[in-house]
Amino acid sequence: MSTSNRRTRIITAGALALALGTTALTPFAWKAEAQPAVPAAGTAIALPRPAGPDFADLAARVGPAVVRVSVTGHAEARQVADLPPELRGSPFERFLEQGQRNARPRKTMGQGSGFIIDPSGYVVTNNHVVGEADSVRVELADGREMPAKVVGTDPKTDLALLKVEAGNTLPTVAFGDSGKLRVGEWVLAMGNPFGLGGTATAGIVSARGRQIGAGPYDDFIQTDAPINPGNSGGPLFNTAGEVMGVNSAIFSPSGGNIGIGFAVPASLAQSVITQLRENGRVERGWLGVSMQKLDAELASALSVQETKGVLVGGVERDGPAARAGVQAGDVVTAVNDRAIALPRDLAEAVAGVKPGGTVTLHLLRDGKPVTQSVTLGQVPDTREARGTGEERQGQASLGLALAPNRGGEGAVVAEVRPDSAAAEQGLRPGDVILRANGRPVKGPRDVVEAVGAARKDGKAAIALQIERDGGRAFLALPLKAG
Repeated sequence: MSTSNRRTRIITAGALALALGTTALTPFAWKAEAQPAVPAAGTAIALPRPAGPDFADLAARVGPAVVRVSVTGHAEARQVADLPPELRGSPFERFLEQGQRNARPRKTMGQGSGFIIDPSGYVVTNNHVVGEADSVRVELADGREMPAKVVGTDPKTDLALLKVEAGNTLPTVAFGDSGKLRVGEWVLAMGNPFGLGGTATAGIVSARGRQIGAGPYDDFIQTDAPINPGNSGGPLFNTAGEVMGVNSAIFSPSGGNIGIGFAVPASLAQSVITQLRENGRVERGWLGVSMQKLDAELASALSVQETKGVLVGGVERDGPAARAGVQAGDVVTAVNDRAIALPRDLAEAVAGVKPGGTVTLHLLRDGKPVTQSVTLGQVPDTREARGTGEERQGQASLGLALAPNRGGEGAVVAEVRPDSAAAEQGLRPGDVILRANGRPVKGPRDVVEAVGAARKDGKAAIALQIERDGGRAFLALPLKAG
């Protein structure tokens, strides 16, 4: 059988299956007088249009501003360290080492999407599309292809700005107010899935404010509009043709669309892109604290009546917050006039102010309201880590063995009994206890005394400030009799 005939039969069979499926869903009319006339052979049957929105006019209007982004880069030769353990030290490893010295980096290629926001050729896309590229090219909807310059990138929000020189004014789209977007609202995603070229898919807003662990500014729009690899950097439109978000990620065990896609909201993207255009980078204020969500157990241990606000888990030494008098254990309830409920709220409020700017923090300290004015700094590039000690002191009722911290402040967790309250709360050997029951800890004895004081006050749990891998946080450790 020829390839042409085989294809014809496959297409015919597929069309028949579709027709049968459609007929099966159409109710029969059993009365003779209700039977429709049988169409003549070869006559096309126009099926009724299904109910729902029509995105054709919208796609035609905004489509010319959506582009394909192609990148080339390089990858280093495979390292010998990637060998299985049984081959290390063998003649095969030495053979690979010799080959690796002569190996050249491999050329890599990738594709994504973007959209034009200025007639002069500014294009928005994702950082993960162009961040490691050696060269970038943009293909317009009319088929023209041209090199693009990376104006700036922001890995923390996964956004990037490109610039092309097309020689004429280009079609554009504009950001809208994503704060007005509602769950259930229709949206249109456009981009370059799997390198196929301009593609439009539709769905609804499934959720707002999604946190997926991508970074401190997680605030994604979730949509079921089909988004696939290659859609990254493309726009998510509302029915008015305004850009509501930048398609950035999908959740999928298979790597393809399963109806869970995520877009950076326009409210965040617009401010980032403005800074990239003006400065080539994003400047964010730095408060110098670690943050954590305040739950009921921690609130009780810290004598806080409500669970609203963000707990300051740690304060960077000599940082802006420390210089202003902010303390570990404070609860931030507002920044200026903006209410703070989640760590993300605090991160966004501080990041929205440039270094050198001043904010007013509304705090709860020991259950009492406090206001603190803080002049924000520039985010530093490094963090310190401290060592641990050896001498141990037991706190058996909590399931802990503690030791002095020879490298700095606090008491080191030397051992954690597996079946203890400490283990249940996630304490691990090597953790450093910096504060206990609101008191600074200089050594194991301070923890023992703090536990005793908390029991005397009738507390069900004690608040411990823990340092681990340079980060600080509070946890509420239940107090058992003993």
